[in-house]
Amino acid sequence: MRKNYVWRAASVKLTKAVMAASLALTLLPPTLAAEAPAVSASAAAKDTALTSSSVTAFLNDFFAKEGIQEMAPGAAVVVVKGGKVLAEKGYGYADVDSKRKVDPKNDVFRMASVSKTFTAAAIMQLVEQGKVSLDDDIRTYLGGITFDNPFPKSVTVADLLTHRSGFRIQDPRPEDLNPNLDEYVSMEEYIAKYMPDVVREPGTAYMYDNFAFLLLGYIVQQASGTPYETYMEQNVFAPLGMKSSGFLMTDELMKRAASGYAVGETIEPYTVRPTVMPHGGMLSTADDISKFMIAFLNDGKTDSGAQLLTANTVAAMTEYRSAIHPLLPDTTYGFEAPTQLPGAGSSSKVITKAGDVPGASSLMFLIPEQDTGVFVVYNQNGGLREQLYAAFIAQFFPQYAAEASFPAFTEESPEQLNRYAGLYKDLRVESVVSKVGAGSRGRMVISDPLTGERALRQVAPGLFMDANKMLVAFKTENDGSVSYLKEPYLNPMGYEQKGMEPAGFNDIPSTHPYLQHILNLQSLGYYPNDPNQSFGPEQAITRAEYVEMLLRTSAIPLSEKAPKFADVKGHPYAAAIQTAYEYGLVSGSTKGVFEPDRPITRQEAAVIIYNSAGALYPDELVESVKLKGNTDKWAVPAVKLMIMLGYHGPEVKIDNSGADFQSKKVLTRAENAAINDMLLTSTITGAMSLNDAPVESEEPAA
Repeated sequence: MRKNYVWRAASVKLTKAVMAASLALTLLPPTLAAEAPAVSASAAAKDTALTSSSVTAFLNDFFAKEGIQEMAPGAAVVVVKGGKVLAEKGYGYADVDSKRKVDPKNDVFRMASVSKTFTAAAIMQLVEQGKVSLDDDIRTYLGGITFDNPFPKSVTVADLLTHRSGFRIQDPRPEDLNPNLDEYVSMEEYIAKYMPDVVREPGTAYMYDNFAFLLLGYIVQQASGTPYETYMEQNVFAPLGMKSSGFLMTDELMKRAASGYAVGETIEPYTVRPTVMPHGGMLSTADDISKFMIAFLNDGKTDSGAQLLTANTVAAMTEYRSAIHPLLPDTTYGFEAPTQLPGAGSSSKVITKAGDVPGASSLMFLIPEQDTGVFVVYNQNGGLREQLYAAFIAQFFPQYAAEASFPAFTEESPEQLNRYAGLYKDLRVESVVSKVGAGSRGRMVISDPLTGERALRQVAPGLFMDANKMLVAFKTENDGSVSYLKEPYLNPMGYEQKGMEPAGFNDIPSTHPYLQHILNLQSLGYYPNDPNQSFGPEQAITRAEYVEMLLRTSAIPLSEKAPKFADVKGHPYAAAIQTAYEYGLVSGSTKGVFEPDRPITRQEAAVIIYNSAGALYPDELVESVKLKGNTDKWAVPAVKLMIMLGYHGPEVKIDNSGADFQSKKVLTRAENAAINDMLLTSTITGAMSLNDAPVESEEPAA
């Protein structure tokens, strides 16, 4: 695949733009507010009987819509009920250039994170055989692979299955998707290199965890004594008759593979690391997936009479294991909750598994009590599946989208509501930060950089609803403190953790103009939370320190490549500087050096941010920004953008004659705190995409 596409997808974490692309890279369903279900399932007057003819008509009508057709070049979909396939359809093109139409029986797609459900099924088979216990410490199966766990509770197999391991986030890296189809990286090699440590008490918080399912795949291999891909072929695919499925891109599967696309561009074939990827590397057809759904809904029994899973195991895999609130369940053993529908939350009667890798998005959702399953896959990332889910429920099962009724309760006073106030950092995408605070008329307000500000109305203890009738839930501990929230827009596939109560610094008085910016970053853990330490607000930031802080707050994995610049070799921040170079954020000087320890000027700092976000805004948006003072020509667009977005502190004075960014002054620690705080918490709305290339400038200041 094209390297710039990988970088573009990952770099979004830095700019808070197109979160879908970033999450697609790491095998998590994109759930932007812009892609929330457009169909209100609860609006349906009555349900339609689900038959072959009715669902075929529904699918034909759905995929005929112009807006749906624009979401992907091609899609395959299958609906099963009562042990039979009701409809199996292909729409659009598996390959645009050759005009090859999608064939749901023949065309092979990347399953992305739907792979996890199959890995979970393999684990549960081994549990049935007594070779694995859900309560076992996972170290039992890891051999010589070690990790640090400072808590008294072990990480269990069940914790991995329910995304509650407590591991530090370790998502796939950009280089884990590469065009070298001949490369082979084993699971053991990859796990040993990237094994994370435990940073939260296991079993206490939900964070969608790709690495957990990589470990589960490795446990399948260790406990069975059979290579993972061989185990899956012999014990899952073969009994189901899934003859077009596998975890290796064989020549046969390659010939039948649908082409992947990204906004009109064809994505070249790529392999993954590890080469056998239990958490996202499965290849299959819609027809093959229908065989799994039918067996699962039939208490684990296949068409041939073989028992893939016992009825008790199937029941265990349909039961949700955690929730901040019953209307917002988290996961089962192998499935997650469906997307929220307005007023209804996420129905616990529905189990789903969705996923993305570049060039493919997928969704499987099952309604066990209706003996119904639906699977859709398409060859471009986007929110088509959320639209399909909402429309399908509205048409056939509106009871699962009926607005919830809430028992009477005593609403909390403004003083009591204050315990929810603070900053919340997403456990997985750490650059996603929500701000919760007091609003008008005793209500609360939640805001984030992408979806903006919205008021929250309390509807139950710890549960709130916004104007779109979407639910936000807070987790309260036994002592009354609030620890986590779960929200519907940015990343409902996990919790956001409330920041610490900031202790401040001994040289930052309560009247300091940058106090709140500094405290915000301290609350989120970017500064030590020790009131006895000094901050040094007037101290100049070096170029290396600036880049390191920007990358750290953006949670971008650091490069493992040798430094491009000779003068950063051996520097403590060499990896951060190299990462910034690879992302097109810095270019160095005309002499090929970076000057890491030289204090950075404010206009240089602006250019680095512009290099990541400049292409998101048309030139005419910043043309009206008036500057005064002295700014070099090469930095003018960047400085104007910083003014327009408000990425600065109170040092910038703006009046009718313009804004003085103090461009040529060095950036201080306090001013840098303001920039990073605003990047994390200020509100930016609208569709965005990342600039693919560094900004050309007369002076390579960044």
